Amino acid sequence: MGTKGKEIVNLDVNNLIDLLNKALADEWLAYYQYWVGAKLVRGLKREAIVSELEEHANEELKHANMLVDRILTLGGKPILKPEDWYKLTNCGYDAPENNDSKAILEQNIKGERCAIAVYNNLLNLTKDKDSITYQMVLSILEDEVEHEDDLQTILEDLQ
Repeated sequence: MGTKGKEIVNLDVNNLIDLLNKALADEWLAYYQYWVGAKLVRGLKREAIVSELEEHANEELKHANMLVDRILTLGGKPILKPEDWYKLTNCGYDAPENNDSKAILEQNIKGERCAIAVYNNLLNLTKDKDSITYQMVLSILEDEVEHEDDLQTILEDLQ
């Protein structure tokens, strides 16, 4: 990380990198949960759900890229082994063993609610202390809030 770039971060950078890696673990697991859920989902509104899950999977992958870039810029190392995702995750992973459309939606809404809490905490941590990470986290949080709303809307249409 550049000297001036380090000076403007008014936080424990190593702790921040650890938190960003935990969020990165969540993003990889969320990506897979959405991706595999899109392949497996069955039932009412299947086409709309597949489309939404595929879109969300792509956005989770975008978030993972953003987090890795910031971790590297801060002088850290991103998670290198997938088995570490389970050790670091905030939100866990719910395998879509029940492929019913309602179950898949509820499962992913639960994940989005956890992600919203994680990013809201990161937002509060970085506010007025690390403007670059703050802006990145705000962008991701906006997506996660939109994801929850998208999924809830489809679930409400099912009921």
